[in-house]
Amino acid sequence: MYTVNEEGLLNNYAVEPPVYYAEYPSPEQQRRYAFQAALATLFVTALVLTAFAA
Repeated sequence: MYTVNEEGLLNNYAVEPPVYYAEYPSPEQQRRYAFQAALATLFVTALVLTAFAA
């Protein structure tokens, strides 16, 4: 989308998406997030321990 101002200069504007409110995650999503957090914590801990061992 573009517009031209009074001086004839071209202005490019990004198209703005519609705004909506986020919904609270369902219990299933909360369990999935907790599982992903546990895996990420385990992975980072393994990386740090490997770095200290090297």
